[in-house]
Amino acid sequence: MIFLRATQREFAHAAAGVFVALFAILLTTVLIRLLGQAAGGRIPADAVLALIGFGALAQMPTVLSLTAFIAVLLSLSRAYRDSEMVIWFASGLPLTAFIRPVLRFSVPLVGVIAAMTLVITPWANLKNEEFRAWLDSRDDTTRVAPGVFRESAGSQRVFFAETGADEQGRLRNVFVSGEQDGRLGVVAASGGSVRVDASGDRYAVLENGRRYEGEPGSADFKVIEFERYEVLIEARRAVSVVARNRTTPTIELIGGSERQLGELVGRIGTPVAALLLVLLAIPLSFVNPRAGRGYNLLFAILAYLVYSNAISISQAWVAQGRLAFEAAVLLPHLAMLAALGLLFYRRLAMTPLLRMLGR
Repeated sequence: MIFLRATQREFAHAAAGVFVALFAILLTTVLIRLLGQAAGGRIPADAVLALIGFGALAQMPTVLSLTAFIAVLLSLSRAYRDSEMVIWFASGLPLTAFIRPVLRFSVPLVGVIAAMTLVITPWANLKNEEFRAWLDSRDDTTRVAPGVFRESAGSQRVFFAETGADEQGRLRNVFVSGEQDGRLGVVAASGGSVRVDASGDRYAVLENGRRYEGEPGSADFKVIEFERYEVLIEARRAVSVVARNRTTPTIELIGGSERQLGELVGRIGTPVAALLLVLLAIPLSFVNPRAGRGYNLLFAILAYLVYSNAISISQAWVAQGRLAFEAAVLLPHLAMLAALGLLFYRRLAMTPLLRMLGR
């Protein structure tokens, strides 16, 4: 009982610190990427917070998997360094006795990882795509602050409106400047709006104005007066197959195409890998003070990278039709089970020596 309480408390404290650090790194990374997109005009600044939330939810299974793996690894490594493991071994506990407290700590986390991977992550990816589509469907004039010059998405045009959009989305006294084929075009209109056709293409509709077109530095300019001027702002962007698979509910992936089955391989592999990694941390946590304290951590990072890349490769091969779905689901995890059994065997062979040291 004391053994279980001590290990559970140690794992929980380590997991809390690791999760805070990893989650802070995740938020910082997503924030920097989205702020760069906002600075480049690809997304509006007021959408950054919502996109951070969707991105954090999508990456949460990876963060939780690493949290459980690193927490067990750090806790047991500290026990080796402080000779606590020698005391446990001298009291008659084998290395396999740590499997029970590790499973009690990790199984709830693995359940959360499975729920997020199979349900919440596809939902977050779907909402992220829908939100970005809604941002793209908004006309460039809705991003214009009254009385302020503002670049459009992609920095292709500069907009200015004397007054903001009303309830019907109409602006008054609109100025639009853009360059095409080396010729500068300036449009001034008394009003404007945006139209989206059935295919998703967006057109700017300006009314009662003039268009000035010419080459900068030259006196050759054309002046065109119009009652209605319509120009294509942006064609509808096609959604990639990979993006659609990431947003598809898990139940719809079963029995689907090869690409959908490849996505299913990745979703199934995430919680299974999280469970096997925390068990792998038990033999990997062994620390030999004479050999240095960082070697086990390097091996753990290498094992995680190899394992995660094996799952990704299996997923890609299923999507390409080069590997059967059943084989891709089993092979990486069976290989990890074999490596896990070998490491346990080697560490168990060292247990009698550690017991002698404890005596």
